[in-house]
Amino acid sequence: MKTDIILCGVGGQGILSIATIIGEAAMNENLYIKQAEVHGMSQRGGDVQSNLRISSEPINSDLIALGSADVIISMEPMEALRYLPYLSKNGWIITSSTPFVNIPNYPEMETIKADLNKIDNVIVVDIEQMAKDNGVPRSANVILLGAAQKALGIEYDKLEDAIRRVFGRKGDAVVDANIKALALGKQVQK
Repeated sequence: MKTDIILCGVGGQGILSIATIIGEAAMNENLYIKQAEVHGMSQRGGDVQSNLRISSEPINSDLIALGSADVIISMEPMEALRYLPYLSKNGWIITSSTPFVNIPNYPEMETIKADLNKIDNVIVVDIEQMAKDNGVPRSANVILLGAAQKALGIEYDKLEDAIRRVFGRKGDAVVDANIKALALGKQVQK
């Protein structure tokens, strides 16, 4: 088993929380894991990106080579396209449909949608609206994780268990909201 994952978005969207949940699930399965993060700009609403490599065999590098990412999980649609050169031929993109317009020359959404439609394996989800409609507004990132579960190759119950461990100290309400969000995301899998 080997899965190379790029997690990306904008500071404050919960990318590193997704990485923590996936990492916890992988470690609990006694898998090897390497992670590299870029989050210095997160305080200013800048690009946040994490390379997450999971394998049943030892991993030498924490960086993902061009053309070898199995999954790109993006909290922001333009950010998904930024990392497209890293996606493998049969890789998956799972992205939010809601733009985070933080630059003056942000592309038109029609252009972004057209570029995403050129990709064979893509799931685009309005996680922000789903989160609001279902009473879990702070768990949109976990909805996206639920949508990516099958592409990640991690069993659903292992992600649920990881959520309980990662958020357990924050109380039952936070755990329950994130479990609900994960289930909502699972419903949109392809």
